[in-house]
Amino acid sequence: MKHLISLLAFSFLIGCDGEKSNVAPSKDSPEEAATEAPSERSLEVASSEDKPPEAVSVNPNLKYEIKGDTVTITGCNWRALGTLTIPKTIEGKPVNSIGGGAFHNCSRLTSIIIPDIVNSIGRGAFRNCTSLYSITIPNSVTSIGRDALCDCRHLTSVTIPDSVASIEEGTFRGCSSLTSIAIPNSVTSIGEGAFARCTSLFNIAIPDGVTSIGAAAFGRCTSLTSKSISIPDSVTTIGDGAFYDCTSLTSITIPDGVTCIEGGVFAYCTALTSITIPDGVTSIRKYAFNGCTSLTSITIPDDVNSIGEKTFWRCTSLSAITFLGDAPKIENDAFEGSSPTIYREADAKGWGDTFAGRPVKLITAKP
Repeated sequence: MKHLISLLAFSFLIGCDGEKSNVAPSKDSPEEAATEAPSERSLEVASSEDKPPEAVSVNPNLKYEIKGDTVTITGCNWRALGTLTIPKTIEGKPVNSIGGGAFHNCSRLTSIIIPDIVNSIGRGAFRNCTSLYSITIPNSVTSIGRDALCDCRHLTSVTIPDSVASIEEGTFRGCSSLTSIAIPNSVTSIGEGAFARCTSLFNIAIPDGVTSIGAAAFGRCTSLTSKSISIPDSVTTIGDGAFYDCTSLTSITIPDGVTCIEGGVFAYCTALTSITIPDGVTSIRKYAFNGCTSLTSITIPDDVNSIGEKTFWRCTSLSAITFLGDAPKIENDAFEGSSPTIYREADAKGWGDTFAGRPVKLITAKP
């Protein structure tokens, strides 16, 4: 069943563009951006080697294009080795952007220094730079594209400048050595899978200005703990599987502005013992707490009117669910693999002796 959930809702956790994804590929992929650029030129830039002494430094060819009075870096020789500094100007013109896929698969670069006049980093710009330990993102950058640093698995830390307004889909997906990150106050949204599979991430600060957290944003962040993440009250949307498979997460409070618990949002959070659902929530969708094997009890607020399929599937420790309102619409398999007793208010409507196959008692009968 676990693989079914991944196929249904979380396939984009697997990898970057070109691998299985729930997002259709775009015709302006990084590869196309790098190969179709007009008036492309080359420039030799020195690369210093700071890894094993037996390695030999290489002078890589940076590819670029000039449009008007500005320069965009469009590519780099994959043999580039060590530390690379992108120049501020080329042919007397400022370098103001790094194009889509420009450094894709430059797996021998260990450090990249971006000049403080660059204002945009394109989609997949540094994707799969697997030896990259550090990268300097200057305050001049206002946009970082989708999958920009995806699968940079040796990257341990990065500073997002205050000028960035959103963290796009898959930006840090698969950065498995990233341990902590501070999201600036300028950010208002965290995209789908933005930090998915960041398995070493144990500390992240979400500022009050964030209003939405995308699907699988922190999926499989297996080191993320309750004390290391706080969801601010400004958040109104938490997407499907946002905390999927966060196996170190023990408790979490959902902000008051959230009205829907999306599909699989806490699926396989196997250490989760406590969760607070706010009064404004009206629906809990399929697989929301699927496989939360440490969850012992939960209270459902009175505005909830629907509970989806397999919502509490295999919550093997779940012994009590307290409903504060009338009986909601529920799928028959919502409690499959679980054996909770349902407790309800005496004056609530729509209740019988059983609910989706589970016994119903009054709250006053709770042990």
